[in-house]
Amino acid sequence: MKYLILLFSICLAVPVTAQQRTPLPHGMVYGTKPGTTAMLPTWRVEAFMDTKTRISTTIRGRVIKVTKPKGGWFELDAGKGKIITAHFRNIGINIPVELKGKIVIVEGVAEKQFIADDLQHFAGDTVVGKKQHTVKTNPLRRLTFEVKGLMVD
Repeated sequence: MKYLILLFSICLAVPVTAQQRTPLPHGMVYGTKPGTTAMLPTWRVEAFMDTKTRISTTIRGRVIKVTKPKGGWFELDAGKGKIITAHFRNIGINIPVELKGKIVIVEGVAEKQFIADDLQHFAGDTVVGKKQHTVKTNPLRRLTFEVKGLMVD
C-alpha cells in the first residue's frame, strides 16, 4: 500500500515538473556567435556613431521586450529612455519571449533613422504657399539594429 501511494504521488509530480520552463543558459547563441573584442554598451552607440549613418559593431545591453519571437524582433534599452529596435537579418531565427530582462551581446549593423532637417527631399518643390511637410520622428527611437548574431550574457 505504501508503494502504491508513493507511485501515485510520483505520477502526479512528473507533469508539474514538465510544465516548468527552463531558464536561458549563459552563452546561448542565436544566429552566428558575436565577437566580443570591441564591444560597446548600448547607451554609447549613438554617440560613437557621431555623423555616420551606419556602423558594424557589437553591443551589450538589456532586452526590454521581445515584440515578435518569429523573425527575432526585440527592443534594447539604450539608457535615458531611449530604445534601440533590433531584428535579425535572417528571418528564419526564432527567439524566446523569456529573453525579456536578460543582458545580451549582439553583433550587427546599427543604423540611424534618416531625418531630413534641411528638407532636401522637397528640393524641387516650387509651389508657393504649399504647406511644408514635417518629418515625424520619435527622438527616443532613432536607432535600428540589424542583428547577425545574439548571445545571452
